[in-house]
Amino acid sequence: MNTHQKTNWFHWLILLAILAAAFAVRVWNIEGAPAGVYPDEAVNGIDAIKVNLGEQPFQWFYTDNNGREGLFMNLVALSFQIFGVSVLGLKIPSIIFGTLTVLGVFLVTKEIFRTPRAGLFAAYLVAFSFWSINFSRISFRAIMVPFLLTFSFYFLLRAIRTKSFWQFAVSGFIFGIGFHTYIAFRIAPAIIIIAFLGLLITKKHLFRNYWKQAVIFMVFMLISAAPMIWTFYAHPEFLESRSASISILSPEVNHGNLLQTFARSFGLSLAKYNFWGDQNWRHNYPPYPILNPIVGVSFLIGLIYLIAKFFHLLWLRIKHDVRDQKLFTYAFLLVWFFSMLAPEFLTAEGNPHALRSIGTLPVVFIIATIPILWILGKADTFSPSSKTFFFSFILALLIFAGTFDVVKYHYFWANNPAQYQSFESNLMLMANFIKDLPAEKDKVVIAENMQRIPIRLFNYQTPNIYYVYPGEIQSFLNEKELNNPIFIMTEKNDSVIEILKKNYPLSQLKGISTEKAMKFDTKFCIFK
Repeated sequence: MNTHQKTNWFHWLILLAILAAAFAVRVWNIEGAPAGVYPDEAVNGIDAIKVNLGEQPFQWFYTDNNGREGLFMNLVALSFQIFGVSVLGLKIPSIIFGTLTVLGVFLVTKEIFRTPRAGLFAAYLVAFSFWSINFSRISFRAIMVPFLLTFSFYFLLRAIRTKSFWQFAVSGFIFGIGFHTYIAFRIAPAIIIIAFLGLLITKKHLFRNYWKQAVIFMVFMLISAAPMIWTFYAHPEFLESRSASISILSPEVNHGNLLQTFARSFGLSLAKYNFWGDQNWRHNYPPYPILNPIVGVSFLIGLIYLIAKFFHLLWLRIKHDVRDQKLFTYAFLLVWFFSMLAPEFLTAEGNPHALRSIGTLPVVFIIATIPILWILGKADTFSPSSKTFFFSFILALLIFAGTFDVVKYHYFWANNPAQYQSFESNLMLMANFIKDLPAEKDKVVIAENMQRIPIRLFNYQTPNIYYVYPGEIQSFLNEKELNNPIFIMTEKNDSVIEILKKNYPLSQLKGISTEKAMKFDTKFCIFK
């Protein structure tokens, strides 16, 4: 085996270790962190159960919860068939997509910089990122966006370099699948269009050399996107979403001052990476930025470097007709970042928002790799003793970057009371409590609409269970004859308890909890 082959094997072994570690930190203690299943996740699971029970067919678009592209729910349905209706069954698709995104980042970064070393650094940073770990452990369809972008762009960039027809086809097909994922992906074609303009001013005879390949890309993209395109054509109302009501373009939102609203939203969107992060406990560890200090500084330096070099090379192209391939590379990375940031800064609700900008996740870590590569390149001029010290220092920084977010997630975030409350962990306690009750016993869940969804998910086929709104309990009791019932409430409600006491004077109110739930104040009540 020659030296090149040994190096190749070494790189693949490191990548395999990174992928194994990435999977481990995403799947470990999945039942305990997050502490609950949020209603938005549970809706996905209920649609999946309905599919498996034959209550509805596989769909391209599910209309509940403001409407959702159907691919993720269909994969959850498949997961339930393998793992059963469980937390793992609900979340394993996210875990897999999150892990495979690490592989995708390696491949696309390796292709961009033409060195596996760059790919390994970027993959390592993604593998142990709080941002990526967190969304890989939540059953949200958005986690598919980084995965599809990285693999589509890997094959696209490779195809541009090699003029390979089949790679253009694969890239287009993967890209088209993106339209089946998350609303933020709908802006992704802007990356292709604007990057094409960058390629146009970089390569000579672009149309003559690539028009056939471009047609292949478009055809295969349309093939995979066709079911969703047809669905939206047949049901244009599905295109409407809550985004319209929170857009900065809406007069109700910008109050006649669009520029100021845009500047604030754009500033907050950028600030989340380094200064002030997403304040939602389901998305981040508030108030901290979504990147750890090492990665955050490296990303900021890399972004400034990219912008400066892009305009420098653009000036050389315009002024002196210099065609530098790096101009396309820099343009591509910048367009990717700012295009996928747009779903966040074009809305004015809840910013900074790490979920809406999830399409920037891969490119953020690719950009953060640029300063690392520059520093390592300079190290070639160091003396042997200086190299030893330098590489030891770099290794220490990488170890810090790799452990910081893992500890932050699995220890500090996972044990924070705010996380328990944000995920409404008492609903999981209720769901498990109800599952253990005798099948013949009447079980009445007194809860609001969103609160009952996680309970219903894990008790979908539980017999003799009723869901009642707090304000409707009296009319329910008047209409229904119950057999030795137990009433389960998400919280103590005095008016409901008074009604229950009048109807069941011998029953008592009890608080149900566990040691951990008492610590985090996430208990619930029963009346029996």
